[in-house]
Amino acid sequence: MSRGPLVVVGDALLDVDLEGRAGRLCPDAPVPVLDDLVEHARPGGAGLAAALAARDGHDVVLVSAVADDADGEHLATLLAAYGVRLVAVPHAGSTPVKKRVRSAGQSLLRLDTGTAGAVGPAPESALEAIRSASAVLVADYGRGLTDEPAVREALSGVAGRVPVVWDPHPRGSAPVPGVRLVTPNRDEAAHFAGDVGRDARTPLGQASARAAALVERWSASAVAMTLGAQGALLSHGESSPSVLPAPRVAVADPCGAGDRFASAAAGALASGAVTTEAVQAAVLAAADFVAAGGAAAFGRPGTDGDPAEHAPRGLERVERVRAAGGTVVATGGCFDLLHAGHVATLEAARALGDCLVVCLNSDASVRRLKGEARPLVPQDDRARVLAALEPVDAVVVFDEDTPTEALRRVRPDVWAKGGDYAGVELPEATLLREWGGQSVVLPYLQGRSTTNLVATAAERAGLRG
Repeated sequence: MSRGPLVVVGDALLDVDLEGRAGRLCPDAPVPVLDDLVEHARPGGAGLAAALAARDGHDVVLVSAVADDADGEHLATLLAAYGVRLVAVPHAGSTPVKKRVRSAGQSLLRLDTGTAGAVGPAPESALEAIRSASAVLVADYGRGLTDEPAVREALSGVAGRVPVVWDPHPRGSAPVPGVRLVTPNRDEAAHFAGDVGRDARTPLGQASARAAALVERWSASAVAMTLGAQGALLSHGESSPSVLPAPRVAVADPCGAGDRFASAAAGALASGAVTTEAVQAAVLAAADFVAAGGAAAFGRPGTDGDPAEHAPRGLERVERVRAAGGTVVATGGCFDLLHAGHVATLEAARALGDCLVVCLNSDASVRRLKGEARPLVPQDDRARVLAALEPVDAVVVFDEDTPTEALRRVRPDVWAKGGDYAGVELPEATLLREWGGQSVVLPYLQGRSTTNLVATAAERAGLRG
């Protein structure tokens, strides 16, 4: 028997970004004048959650109240372009539109239009879509769809039989009993939980108490409270919940992070993941989403909101140092099995300036340099370990044999290379001179190397055998 679709039930919006270049002030008021305006439209609300799930490769049906107007038609066209099948529930109001006026990646103003109106009755096609789902994501934006009696009855009928993820809204309805996972953010959880947790000694204790109380109140299997940069807290009602940390990323615009979290969790559960695995996947997906620009980057030419391959970690710190007139230092290498020699090099390099960027060989690059048996540690893990070290401010992964293009991107003031280059000019020295940079050599810590570690481990394994 074929699996049913992932069905998203919720309030779809039309999101529009009006972007321009702010190079001057209006002569009659202290406000910026935007030139060269470009308009970008995308599905918003439950529509964004559905488009994200479809981009992940799921067969997605969106059940949403859509008005019969030009904006509703535009929204339906955008959804179809992402492969989302829309099943419309009648909506007597007008399509909600959120238009953000933006420049240089910053929102200057948001203009909301759209009128409320009666929702329903839900057609049989909408109810049948819910009943046939392999998993359901409820993306509630408080506009009435989850209050529609037939929709609510259908959701109650599938909860407990298939995974249902419910992303709640303070103006929306409570989740139906039996939901696998409810995903409020910290503020929403505080709204729903009321006085619960207010006497807790720590914010984490407060979050734990509220999540456990909401599990009981909603008769849900679990609540995953999203904590922004701290990740998510997962509670099944116990006093010792799981905390799923988020990787450290630069966040310029968190818009859409909640939809990304919920859609990733629903998709993982639909694919057979257990709840903890699904929440962990959702935390990572949301971090990648905001690192790539969030909702503002979704659907733009040349990007669909996914992080760029080998996305740099921490370059915002580098730009702040550069803007303040500080010295940017870079170093590079494979950093396969991290050892004391690596740490000594990184500490010495960081001491030369005000921030340190590590140019890290990708897995493919390491294989070409070291052979098919290397690296022992994959690039994402190597980058994560390096980024956590105190001397390191940013990590940039490169695929080439040499970090030439990475250096052109970072344009460090100092390039510090570890090794024995006495009397020999570094290969990167000519490149550094293009922007007035300086290359220097840092000595290795004697006797420390990944090659020696591998040889020692192999020798000791042989002795034990």
